[in-house]
Amino acid sequence: ERLRALASKRGRVAVILTTIMVVVYFGFIGLIAFDPALLGKRIGSGLSLGIVLGALVIVSSWLLTWYYVRWTNTHYDAQLKSIGEAKS
Repeated sequence: ERLRALASKRGRVAVILTTIMVVVYFGFIGLIAFDPALLGKRIGSGLSLGIVLGALVIVSSWLLTWYYVRWTNTHYDAQLKSIGEAKS
């Protein structure tokens, strides 16, 4: 029972993080498709809004991955280990 609850919790975390990444990515793609002029606006010398937002999409994927690994290492693995020890 505890293992099922833990697997369900891991699934929820994965779905939430995946949803966030999909929204960020497709939001960026939507801007490219529907408002390319906005992304072409210069915000500095040789730097456009599109470049900054594209970099933020990449950084957000790194941050979401880091969060998932951190959550897994601190919560999921510890609970999985305690379930394994309880069965032994």
